[in-house]
Amino acid sequence: MSNNTGDNVLISEVGPRDGLQSIKTIMPTAFKLKWISALYDAGVREIEVGSFVPSKLLPQLADTAEVVAHALQHPGLTVMALVPNLRGAVTAFEAGVHKITLPISASVAHSQANVRKTPEEMMEEAKRIVAYRDANFPAISIEAGISTAFGCTLQGKVDEDDVIRLSVMAAQAGIDDIGLSDTTGYANPKQVRRLFRRLFDEVGEKAGAAHMHNTRGLGIANCLAAFEEGVRTFDSSQGGLGGCPYAPGASGNVVTEDLVFMFEAMNVKTHINYEKLMQARVALQEGLPNEPIYGMTPEAGLPKGFIQ
Repeated sequence: MSNNTGDNVLISEVGPRDGLQSIKTIMPTAFKLKWISALYDAGVREIEVGSFVPSKLLPQLADTAEVVAHALQHPGLTVMALVPNLRGAVTAFEAGVHKITLPISASVAHSQANVRKTPEEMMEEAKRIVAYRDANFPAISIEAGISTAFGCTLQGKVDEDDVIRLSVMAAQAGIDDIGLSDTTGYANPKQVRRLFRRLFDEVGEKAGAAHMHNTRGLGIANCLAAFEEGVRTFDSSQGGLGGCPYAPGASGNVVTEDLVFMFEAMNVKTHINYEKLMQARVALQEGLPNEPIYGMTPEAGLPKGFIQ
């Protein structure tokens, strides 16, 4: 969803995709469905429910079509899936998703490892996906997540000009939203403000979500920096699940519970009920009983007298 003004934010839950792809344990489908319903009951209104990639590559997400079908039963929920290529996009479109995310890496090394294409080749694939969407499924939204936008564990420094150049190319290709992803947890708040400011200057209302990782403890600070630059859509993962299997050392998405608490404490409306979000956390833990989940606010509890 494009960013907007005002004291409202959209929290886009990516745990069922980014979280589950990063752990070896495969969550049984029935538990995924229960978890997604619990997130919806808490007020979450955008969920990336899976990824349309070959099951041999990500067996954790082999049931994505079934999960999409379940998610579509929830009125008002934007159902998203990640796709790496046209074949995946066609499958996602036919499954009925409302929105797809394309991973377009600013790092050549990460792009080759993640999608076996250079960033420029991935942009050509994106153009083919947009053309197919326009001809056959015009109501479906396409988001580009510019990954490794703040640095890469394989390549090291990523030139900010490359990030902006790719973002502009994505906008010109007909992609609806362009977000920036700190895939490897390298970002700092000053860098986040600078790069999102440039993104807004170059692509305007197509500037999309902030996708931050908490690898070095700066995830929430980076989200606040993005908010102060005008970003109003934030990806996060319940329990802090998530990383990238093709970015060594990447770990820990921003914890949804902590992000919701921060914004609600600031009187910025997420429209997510914290107590019900904690019930969804129980559903997550039931589906992954042997996996650690994280969060500062869930462990400390809400401050005395805190009223949402």
